[in-house]
Amino acid sequence: MNAPITAKGLTKTFRGVVAVNGLDLRVERGMVYGLIGRNGAGKTTTLRLLMGLLRPDAGEAQLLGRDWWTATAAERQRVAYVAQAGRPPDWMALEDLSRYSAHFFERWDRGLARELAGRWELPWNRPLGRLSGGHQRLAALVVALSARPDVLLLDEPAAGLDPVSRRDLLRSLVEALLRTDGCTVLLSTHLLADVERLATHVGILDRGRIVGSGAVEDWQRTMRRVQVVYPGVDVPAGAEVPGALRSTRLGPVLTAIARVSDDSQLDGIRSVPGVRVNLFPMTLEELFVEWFEPGVVDGTMSGPGTLGPYGFWGRFGGLAGDVPDHRVGNGVTSAIGPAGRERDANDTEPAPYPETADPRAD
Repeated sequence: MNAPITAKGLTKTFRGVVAVNGLDLRVERGMVYGLIGRNGAGKTTTLRLLMGLLRPDAGEAQLLGRDWWTATAAERQRVAYVAQAGRPPDWMALEDLSRYSAHFFERWDRGLARELAGRWELPWNRPLGRLSGGHQRLAALVVALSARPDVLLLDEPAAGLDPVSRRDLLRSLVEALLRTDGCTVLLSTHLLADVERLATHVGILDRGRIVGSGAVEDWQRTMRRVQVVYPGVDVPAGAEVPGALRSTRLGPVLTAIARVSDDSQLDGIRSVPGVRVNLFPMTLEELFVEWFEPGVVDGTMSGPGTLGPYGFWGRFGGLAGDVPDHRVGNGVTSAIGPAGRERDANDTEPAPYPETADPRAD
């Protein structure tokens, strides 16, 4: 059975600037997959390529086993997408938007729309243009969830929300997903605490490709900051922490970010006379910050072999031809209807989008 979300060798360039670089991605049915990375890593472009809003220069992207560039209307109603910069029409009230959207989705759940609007204290009859940016964001999420999609793509879903609204949003997302039969979610966000609460799996995107991925539970259980204090004034030559992704040395202290799946893997270090070994748990945010520490050139990491503990290599993948690491913003400017379309590297427009306003693209 095909995975609901797949990408293979996906590449997209904007006027010589590489945004997505040979990206491979597979999100299995029922997963909530968090796509994380620094600004300009290619997260928004990846989602837009999957949605068929941009045509790739190379490789393929599929949702539900189909290239979304040529998907039918019946197939499109099985997918919901909330864009990073999307916003509903100012003149519509949420009631109007709900009634309008019901024409495009056979499984539209008006009761869920009213329930979410009440939970998030969204006025049902007030024009959306009179609401705050955060409430407009929540309105777009109401539409996406009420469509009861098989696949849900979220680009910075909690952007602009206060902490209380963010927590309630996550709770509502979990509850809404539990009501569906195996809905698959791909979300990109900078709020890593939200990923830890919501996602089952996570992928780190750097310079347009996935450089690390795994189950969130596995990362939380095994990733550790290991501090080894040696007797004397310096760390012995050749000393390493088993499973280390990267290490730093300062006098007699060796500090490593490592996967410690079994405490016995450190027995060799502990057997050295006079050595003290300390282990500290790490949050996903701490791991992310350590991963992209500016002081490490090209992301070079020490550690065993060429593959890390989750199948990623010992150093980050650079861009072909040493392309400067600049990015192009690709936020969709309209929540309803044809999404914003940029010209690609060949100065051609994407294929025409259905001219009927499509709430799927909010």
